[in-house]
Amino acid sequence: VFLVNAVDMVSFEVGSHLVKFPVTIRQPALPKLFDPGPDNNIRDLVTITTKTFLRYHKLRALIKSIRQFYPDIKVIVADDNEHPEKIDEPNVEHYIMPFGKGWFAGRNLAVSQVTTKYYLWVDDDFLFTEDTKIEKLVEVLEKTNLDVVGGLLAGNDFKYKIFYEEGEDGNCLHIRSGSYHPLEGFPNCVITAGVANFFLARTEESRRVAFDPKLQRVAHIEYFMDGLGNLLVGSCSDIGVGHQSKDPVTDSELAAVEKAYEEFRTNTEEQIRFKLSLHYFKNRMKCYTRVD
Repeated sequence: VFLVNAVDMVSFEVGSHLVKFPVTIRQPALPKLFDPGPDNNIRDLVTITTKTFLRYHKLRALIKSIRQFYPDIKVIVADDNEHPEKIDEPNVEHYIMPFGKGWFAGRNLAVSQVTTKYYLWVDDDFLFTEDTKIEKLVEVLEKTNLDVVGGLLAGNDFKYKIFYEEGEDGNCLHIRSGSYHPLEGFPNCVITAGVANFFLARTEESRRVAFDPKLQRVAHIEYFMDGLGNLLVGSCSDIGVGHQSKDPVTDSELAAVEKAYEEFRTNTEEQIRFKLSLHYFKNRMKCYTRVD
Protein backbone atom coordinates (compact mmCIF):
# COMPACT_ATOMS: atom_id res chain seq x y z
CA VAL A 1 0.00 0.00 0.00
CA PHE A 2 1.42 3.38 -1.02
CA LEU A 3 0.75 6.15 1.47
CA VAL A 4 1.93 9.69 0.82
CA ASN A 5 3.75 11.14 3.84
CA ALA A 6 3.67 7.84 5.67
CA VAL A 7 6.40 7.34 8.29
CA ASP A 8 8.33 4.14 8.90
CA MET A 9 10.68 3.55 11.81
CA VAL A 10 14.07 2.10 10.90
CA SER A 11 16.13 0.44 13.61
CA PHE A 12 19.46 -1.37 13.77
CA GLU A 13 21.82 -2.57 16.45
CA VAL A 14 25.52 -1.90 16.78
CA GLY A 15 26.98 -3.97 19.58
CA SER A 16 24.96 -3.09 22.67
CA HIS A 17 23.47 0.06 21.08
CA LEU A 18 20.05 0.30 19.45
CA VAL A 19 19.50 3.07 16.90
CA LYS A 20 16.05 4.13 15.71
CA PHE A 21 15.09 6.92 13.31
CA PRO A 22 12.00 7.85 11.28
CA VAL A 23 11.88 7.72 7.49
CA THR A 24 9.15 9.74 5.76
CA ILE A 25 7.83 8.32 2.49
CA ARG A 26 6.93 11.11 0.09
CA GLN A 27 5.94 11.45 -3.53
CA PRO A 28 8.16 14.02 -5.27
CA ALA A 29 6.18 17.04 -6.43
CA LEU A 30 6.29 18.08 -10.08
CA PRO A 31 8.06 21.38 -10.73
CA LYS A 32 5.94 24.22 -12.09
CA LEU A 33 7.88 26.60 -14.31
CA PHE A 34 6.83 30.00 -15.64
CA ASP A 35 7.96 31.25 -19.05
CA PRO A 36 9.73 34.62 -18.57
CA GLY A 37 9.37 35.40 -22.28
CA PRO A 38 12.07 35.91 -24.90
CA ASP A 39 13.32 39.21 -23.51
CA ASN A 40 12.56 38.70 -19.79
CA ASN A 41 10.18 41.67 -19.90
CA ILE A 42 8.35 42.64 -16.72
CA ARG A 43 4.97 42.06 -18.47
CA ASP A 44 5.84 38.36 -18.77
CA LEU A 45 6.83 38.07 -15.12
CA VAL A 46 4.20 40.12 -13.26
CA THR A 47 0.43 40.64 -13.36
CA ILE A 48 -1.15 43.52 -11.46
CA THR A 49 -4.25 42.54 -9.47
CA THR A 50 -6.89 44.62 -7.70
CA LYS A 51 -10.42 44.45 -6.32
CA THR A 52 -12.94 47.23 -6.90
CA PHE A 53 -16.30 48.16 -5.44
CA LEU A 54 -18.38 51.22 -6.41
CA ARG A 55 -15.43 53.55 -7.00
CA TYR A 56 -14.86 53.28 -10.76
CA HIS A 57 -13.40 56.79 -10.82
CA LYS A 58 -10.65 55.58 -8.48
CA LEU A 59 -10.05 52.43 -10.52
CA ARG A 60 -9.70 54.38 -13.76
CA ALA A 61 -7.23 56.76 -12.14
CA LEU A 62 -5.21 53.76 -10.92
CA ILE A 63 -5.13 52.17 -14.39
CA LYS A 64 -4.12 55.49 -15.97
CA SER A 65 -1.20 55.80 -13.54
CA ILE A 66 -0.12 52.20 -14.24
CA ARG A 67 -0.04 52.91 -17.99
CA GLN A 68 2.33 55.83 -17.46
CA PHE A 69 5.03 53.42 -16.31
CA TYR A 70 3.93 49.98 -17.55
CA PRO A 71 1.96 50.48 -20.78
CA ASP A 72 1.51 46.81 -21.66
CA ILE A 73 1.43 44.93 -18.33
CA LYS A 74 -1.72 42.91 -17.66
CA VAL A 75 -4.14 44.18 -14.99
CA ILE A 76 -6.78 41.89 -13.47
CA VAL A 77 -9.79 43.50 -11.79
CA ALA A 78 -12.26 41.63 -9.55
CA ASP A 79 -15.53 43.55 -9.30
CA ASP A 80 -18.53 42.88 -7.02
CA ASN A 81 -20.58 45.97 -7.85
CA GLU A 82 -24.34 45.65 -8.10
CA HIS A 83 -24.38 47.53 -11.40
CA PRO A 84 -21.01 46.89 -13.08
CA GLU A 85 -19.55 49.40 -15.49
CA LYS A 86 -17.54 48.21 -18.46
CA ILE A 87 -13.80 48.71 -18.16
CA ASP A 88 -12.78 48.96 -21.79
CA GLU A 89 -9.01 49.16 -21.52
CA PRO A 90 -6.29 47.18 -23.34
CA ASN A 91 -4.62 44.45 -21.27
CA VAL A 92 -7.26 44.70 -18.54
CA GLU A 93 -9.22 41.58 -17.57
CA HIS A 94 -12.45 42.51 -15.77
CA TYR A 95 -14.17 39.75 -13.75
CA ILE A 96 -17.69 40.33 -12.42
CA MET A 97 -18.70 38.74 -9.10
CA PRO A 98 -22.02 38.46 -7.24
CA PHE A 99 -22.94 41.75 -5.59
CA GLY A 100 -21.12 42.45 -2.33
CA LYS A 101 -19.32 39.11 -2.39
CA GLY A 102 -16.47 40.69 -0.50
CA TRP A 103 -12.90 41.81 -0.20
CA PHE A 104 -11.05 38.52 0.23
CA ALA A 105 -13.30 36.64 -2.21
CA GLY A 106 -12.32 39.26 -4.78
CA ARG A 107 -8.66 38.79 -4.03
CA ASN A 108 -9.01 35.04 -4.54
CA LEU A 109 -10.74 35.54 -7.88
CA ALA A 110 -8.13 37.99 -9.15
CA VAL A 111 -5.17 35.86 -8.07
CA SER A 112 -6.78 32.70 -9.48
CA GLN A 113 -6.54 34.18 -12.98
CA VAL A 114 -2.85 35.08 -12.80
CA THR A 115 -0.65 33.13 -15.23
CA THR A 116 2.67 34.84 -14.45
CA LYS A 117 5.26 33.87 -11.87
CA TYR A 118 4.43 36.89 -9.70
CA TYR A 119 1.50 39.16 -9.05
CA LEU A 120 1.51 42.68 -7.63
CA TRP A 121 -1.40 43.48 -5.33
CA VAL A 122 -2.67 47.08 -5.23
CA ASP A 123 -5.88 48.68 -3.98
CA ASP A 124 -8.12 50.44 -6.48
CA ASP A 125 -7.37 53.88 -4.96
CA PHE A 126 -3.58 53.70 -5.29
CA LEU A 127 -1.45 55.62 -7.80
CA PHE A 128 1.76 54.51 -9.46
CA THR A 129 4.63 56.97 -9.10
CA GLU A 130 8.32 57.21 -10.00
CA ASP A 131 8.98 55.12 -6.88
CA THR A 132 6.76 52.23 -8.00
CA LYS A 133 9.57 50.10 -9.34
CA ILE A 134 8.17 46.60 -9.86
CA GLU A 135 11.55 45.50 -11.22
CA LYS A 136 13.17 46.10 -7.82
CA LEU A 137 10.55 43.95 -6.08
CA VAL A 138 11.09 41.20 -8.65
CA GLU A 139 14.84 41.35 -8.03
CA VAL A 140 14.27 40.78 -4.31
CA LEU A 141 12.15 37.67 -4.89
CA GLU A 142 14.44 36.36 -7.62
CA LYS A 143 17.54 36.58 -5.43
CA THR A 144 16.09 35.44 -2.08
CA ASN A 145 13.78 32.74 -0.75
CA LEU A 146 11.06 35.26 0.15
CA ASP A 147 7.51 34.61 -1.03
CA VAL A 148 6.15 38.14 -0.52
CA VAL A 149 7.79 41.57 -0.48
CA GLY A 150 6.06 44.87 0.20
CA GLY A 151 6.96 48.53 0.00
CA LEU A 152 5.93 51.96 1.19
CA LEU A 153 2.31 53.08 0.94
CA ALA A 154 2.05 56.84 0.41
CA GLY A 155 5.39 57.18 2.20
CA ASN A 156 4.26 55.10 5.19
CA ASP A 157 6.23 52.01 6.15
CA PHE A 158 3.60 49.53 7.33
CA LYS A 159 5.07 46.21 8.40
CA TYR A 160 4.25 43.78 11.18
CA LYS A 161 5.85 41.10 13.30
CA ILE A 162 3.65 38.17 14.32
CA PHE A 163 4.41 36.05 17.38
CA TYR A 164 2.64 32.74 17.93
CA GLU A 165 2.51 30.84 21.23
CA GLU A 166 1.12 27.31 21.41
CA GLY A 167 -0.69 26.11 24.51
CA GLU A 168 -2.51 23.00 25.66
CA ASP A 169 -5.88 24.73 25.90
CA GLY A 170 -5.41 27.14 22.98
CA ASN A 171 -2.90 29.36 21.24
CA CYS A 172 -2.00 33.05 21.43
CA LEU A 173 -1.19 35.42 18.61
CA HIS A 174 0.53 38.78 19.07
CA ILE A 175 0.96 41.39 16.30
CA ARG A 176 3.44 44.24 16.63
CA SER A 177 4.75 46.89 14.27
CA GLY A 178 8.28 46.44 12.98
CA SER A 179 10.60 43.81 11.55
CA TYR A 180 12.87 41.01 12.73
CA HIS A 181 16.19 41.76 11.02
CA PRO A 182 17.72 43.15 7.79
CA LEU A 183 17.51 41.19 4.53
CA GLU A 184 20.99 40.16 3.50
CA GLY A 185 22.09 41.71 0.21
CA PHE A 186 19.38 44.37 0.22
CA PRO A 187 20.26 47.26 2.56
CA ASN A 188 16.82 48.89 2.27
CA CYS A 189 14.88 45.70 3.01
CA VAL A 190 14.01 43.72 6.14
CA ILE A 191 12.44 40.42 7.14
CA THR A 192 8.98 40.77 8.66
CA ALA A 193 5.69 38.82 8.83
CA GLY A 194 3.09 41.16 7.30
CA VAL A 195 3.03 44.18 5.01
CA ALA A 196 0.54 46.70 3.60
CA ASN A 197 -1.81 46.25 0.62
CA PHE A 198 1.05 46.91 -1.79
CA PHE A 199 3.13 43.78 -2.30
CA LEU A 200 4.63 41.44 -4.88
CA ALA A 201 4.03 37.72 -4.27
CA ARG A 202 5.00 34.40 -5.77
CA THR A 203 1.76 33.28 -7.39
CA GLU A 204 1.88 29.58 -6.52
CA GLU A 205 3.01 30.03 -2.93
CA SER A 206 0.39 32.72 -2.31
CA ARG A 207 -2.41 30.56 -3.69
CA ARG A 208 -1.58 27.81 -1.23
CA VAL A 209 -2.46 30.13 1.65
CA ALA A 210 -5.36 31.92 -0.11
CA PHE A 211 -7.61 34.65 1.26
CA ASP A 212 -10.41 33.56 3.60
CA PRO A 213 -13.64 34.51 1.73
CA LYS A 214 -15.52 34.76 5.03
CA LEU A 215 -13.73 38.09 5.51
CA GLN A 216 -15.90 40.35 3.36
CA ARG A 217 -15.24 43.93 4.45
CA VAL A 218 -12.14 45.19 6.25
CA ALA A 219 -9.33 42.62 6.22
CA HIS A 220 -5.66 42.40 5.34
CA ILE A 221 -3.33 41.28 8.14
CA GLU A 222 -5.55 38.19 8.42
CA TYR A 223 -3.96 36.86 5.22
CA PHE A 224 -0.52 37.02 6.81
CA MET A 225 -1.88 35.42 9.98
CA ASP A 226 -3.06 32.48 7.88
CA GLY A 227 0.28 32.47 6.08
CA LEU A 228 2.40 32.41 9.24
CA GLY A 229 4.88 29.55 8.98
CA ASN A 230 4.20 29.13 5.26
CA LEU A 231 5.03 32.51 3.72
CA LEU A 232 8.39 34.24 4.04
CA VAL A 233 7.78 37.99 3.98
CA GLY A 234 9.99 41.03 3.46
CA SER A 235 9.57 44.79 3.15
CA CYS A 236 11.63 47.40 1.31
CA SER A 237 11.68 51.12 2.04
CA ASP A 238 13.09 52.25 -1.32
CA ILE A 239 10.03 51.15 -3.32
CA GLY A 240 6.54 52.57 -2.92
CA VAL A 241 3.14 53.41 -4.33
CA GLY A 242 1.05 56.53 -3.96
CA HIS A 243 -2.50 56.94 -2.64
CA GLN A 244 -5.26 58.96 -4.27
CA SER A 245 -6.54 62.00 -2.41
CA LYS A 246 -8.93 61.39 0.46
CA ASP A 247 -10.24 64.97 0.34
CA PRO A 248 -14.02 65.31 -0.13
CA VAL A 249 -15.01 65.43 -3.79
CA THR A 250 -17.06 68.36 -5.14
CA ASP A 251 -18.99 66.37 -7.73
CA SER A 252 -22.33 65.38 -6.16
CA GLU A 253 -22.52 61.98 -7.91
CA LEU A 254 -19.01 61.03 -6.86
CA ALA A 255 -19.73 62.25 -3.34
CA ALA A 256 -22.72 59.91 -3.18
CA VAL A 257 -20.54 57.02 -4.39
CA GLU A 258 -17.89 57.75 -1.76
CA LYS A 259 -20.56 57.91 0.96
CA ALA A 260 -22.04 54.57 -0.08
CA TYR A 261 -18.57 53.04 -0.20
CA GLU A 262 -17.74 54.18 3.33
CA GLU A 263 -21.00 52.71 4.61
CA PHE A 264 -20.06 49.32 3.20
CA ARG A 265 -16.42 49.55 4.27
CA THR A 266 -16.95 50.72 7.87
CA ASN A 267 -15.25 48.37 10.30
CA THR A 268 -18.16 47.98 12.72
CA GLU A 269 -18.04 46.39 16.16
CA GLU A 270 -20.02 43.51 14.69
CA GLN A 271 -17.35 42.99 12.01
CA ILE A 272 -14.56 43.11 14.57
CA ARG A 273 -16.29 40.54 16.77
CA PHE A 274 -16.92 38.30 13.76
CA LYS A 275 -13.26 38.38 12.69
CA LEU A 276 -12.05 37.61 16.19
CA SER A 277 -14.51 34.76 16.67
CA LEU A 278 -13.50 33.35 13.28
CA HIS A 279 -9.81 33.30 14.19
CA TYR A 280 -10.39 32.09 17.73
CA PHE A 281 -12.17 29.06 16.28
CA LYS A 282 -10.23 28.50 13.06
CA ASN A 283 -6.79 28.96 14.62
CA ARG A 284 -7.69 27.46 18.02
CA MET A 285 -6.81 30.70 19.78
CA LYS A 286 -7.42 31.71 23.35
CA CYS A 287 -5.82 35.16 23.20
CA TYR A 288 -4.94 37.81 20.65
CA THR A 289 -3.18 41.17 20.98
CA ARG A 290 -2.23 43.86 18.49
CA VAL A 291 -0.17 47.00 19.01
CA ASP A 292 0.45 49.20 15.93
